[in-house]
Amino acid sequence: MTLVLLAALGKSFLFVLATILPILNPAATAPIFLGLTENASAGTRALLARRIARNMFALMVGSMLVGSYVLEFFGISLPIVRVGGGLIVAAAAWRLLNATQTTVDSRTELAEAFTPEQARKQAFYPLTFPISCGPGSIAAAITVGVALSDEDLTLSLARMAGGVLALLAIGIILYLVFRYAQRLLDPLGEAGTVIFLRLSAFILLCLGVQIVWDGLSELLRGLLVSAGVH
Repeated sequence: MTLVLLAALGKSFLFVLATILPILNPAATAPIFLGLTENASAGTRALLARRIARNMFALMVGSMLVGSYVLEFFGISLPIVRVGGGLIVAAAAWRLLNATQTTVDSRTELAEAFTPEQARKQAFYPLTFPISCGPGSIAAAITVGVALSDEDLTLSLARMAGGVLALLAIGIILYLVFRYAQRLLDPLGEAGTVIFLRLSAFILLCLGVQIVWDGLSELLRGLLVSAGVH
C-alpha cells in the first residue's frame, strides 16, 4: 500500500509540474519583471522575487485544493470540469504555439503602465497577479485539483500532496528565475527563448488533450451505463 501511495504522489508531482509550469512560464515573464524593476537594487529584486513566489504558491494551492469543492457547490460534475479545463489548457498552448514576436501580450501592456517605484509597492498586483500567475493558471490549477481527486481518501491525499510539492518546486523555480533573471536571460538570447516557448507549448497542448480525453471517457462511460440500465 505504501508503494502505491508513493507512486501516486510521484505521478501527481510530475503531472502538476508538467501542467502548471509551462502555463506560468517564468522564463517568459522574467523580462517583464526586469522591466518593472529596472531601477531596483539587487536586494530589492531578491525581496520581490521571494514575495512573488510565495504569493503564487498560496494562490495556486488554494485554487487546486478548494476550487473543486466550489464547483461541486454549484453542481458542476467532475468530467465536465475536466473537459472544460482541458480545453482551456489546450487553447492556451495553441496560442503559445502560434504566437509571433509581434504578438502583444496583455500582461506586457499592463506591466508597462507601472513605474518601478509602483512595482516595488505592489508585489501581489500586478507582479504576482496577473503577470506571474494569471486567470489561465488559476483555471488550470482548479482543473488539476479535480483530476487528482479520487474516491479513495488516502489515495486522494497522496495525490494532492504530490501536487502541493510540485507547486512548491514551481515556486522555487519562479523565485530563482526572477532572482537571477538578468544572468539567465543574457546567454539564452531571443532565439533560445522562442525555442523554449514552443517546446513548452507543445507539451502543454498534449496535456490539455489528455485532460479532455479523460473527461470525455468518463462521460461516455456514464452514457453506456445509463443505456445498459434502461
